[in-house]
Amino acid sequence: MEQSSTKTLWVGVDVHRNSITAAIFRDNEPEPTIQHLPGDLNAARKLFRRLSQQGVPRACYEASGAGYVLKRALDHDGFHCEIIAPSLVPKKPGDRRKTDRLDAIHLARCYRAGQLTPVTMPDAEQEAARQLLRGRLALQQHITQLKHRIVRVLATHGYRFTGSKTNWTQSHRAWLAATARELTGPLGLIITHHLEHLEYLESQRSALDAAIERLAQQPPWREGAEALCCFRGIALLTAMTLLTELGDIRRFASPRQLMAYSGLIPGERSSGDIQRRGPITKSGNAYLRRVLVEAAWHYHHRAGADLILRRRRMGQDPGVVAVAVKAQHRLYKRFWHLRATKHKNQAVTAVARELCAFVWEALSMLSK
Repeated sequence: MEQSSTKTLWVGVDVHRNSITAAIFRDNEPEPTIQHLPGDLNAARKLFRRLSQQGVPRACYEASGAGYVLKRALDHDGFHCEIIAPSLVPKKPGDRRKTDRLDAIHLARCYRAGQLTPVTMPDAEQEAARQLLRGRLALQQHITQLKHRIVRVLATHGYRFTGSKTNWTQSHRAWLAATARELTGPLGLIITHHLEHLEYLESQRSALDAAIERLAQQPPWREGAEALCCFRGIALLTAMTLLTELGDIRRFASPRQLMAYSGLIPGERSSGDIQRRGPITKSGNAYLRRVLVEAAWHYHHRAGADLILRRRRMGQDPGVVAVAVKAQHRLYKRFWHLRATKHKNQAVTAVARELCAFVWEALSMLSK
């Protein structure tokens, strides 16, 4: 789009479902111009067309439930817009005021000063696949909560299963069905309802698993999913979660950046000669961190390729297989070395952090 001026306009945007607040700094003006807009993409696009007659607008807004819709619309119109990581926006400890106007002004001022960190926007295909995997996780959490509720309700009324050490085995499910048939009144009604609901949710989970499996057989996911499945502890669901959350691995210049993105690096508050390292930051991608920690638990078993792993590794890139084998031996030793002096949860977290490096190396081989 043709501009009548080459002056840069710094625009901080606070986006909500029903409203958009924009703060615009022109040149070195100390105070911005504030624009209040309805939560409509066309209103935002008209604003930027007007601003383009005054200079070159450079906009930003925080990553939130607003998603990437506004950025994609502005990109389509040829305007510069970046999405900012909310956790990395500088904040004054003593500032206790928060409004849409103040948030927009703060974003614009920090953006002009170069103090903000943009996030990488996934393309539409990656975002859709990511939502499929996240939806499957939400469904699994719902199933787990319902299972716990069924067991607690029955235990409250004196019905406890003693046929095996764990619940939700075939014998436990048979006991639940028999117990539901024997119960009468309100208790029997609610248990029957919960069991029917559980059966429905599990059928939905099976449908999502089948959809994920079909997706994993298609480009651009197939090569990466098969490579990650060479690792112990990483099956199809975990591999697809890693791929959809990471996107292009080349955006991480080193394994350390991937570790920081997953929130698995330790926090630190050091000053002078005193060094204090605390728990992991947990400031990165929670979905990525969850699957890495789950995979890391498998490395407390003795290293050695079983039949399933051997089948997964057949026909794969020899370099990727070598990385997976190296990880299998290294992380097993690492876990038990740390387990001698630390809690098992700390040992697993450290193993998950190192697993990031092996995942980065394997995916980097495929992207060359």
